[in-house]
Amino acid sequence: MGDSVKLRFFIDEDVPRSTTRVLRDAGFDVINVHEAGLQGKNDDLVFVAAQREERLLITCDMGFSNILKFPPSENHGILVVRVPDSEPIAVFNREVLNAIQEVGENLLRHLAIVEIGKVRLRG
Repeated sequence: MGDSVKLRFFIDEDVPRSTTRVLRDAGFDVINVHEAGLQGKNDDLVFVAAQREERLLITCDMGFSNILKFPPSENHGILVVRVPDSEPIAVFNREVLNAIQEVGENLLRHLAIVEIGKVRLRG
């Protein structure tokens, strides 16, 4: 990943809290809904906060994969994680980190769907 653009992330409340720490430990600028005081708020408020701070949203909420409601070209990026609840949190965090490191700056202004072992991008 190049240094020309610094990826910054906003983590939704349906994502394990440990994901914030894992991404910070990897050197990323990350805040979560709890730190922003937005826990329990609706999707639109969370989305607006992420956009205002020019951060990519990391969420498990498939509602954010609606490109008509959240057009990729009009936002900073959305990463929807589709790792089954039956998987350990360590697997979830590994897949998120791998996706970010693999796709890098291409996450910007894209919808990324992260599944175990793969990332799909829509622009």
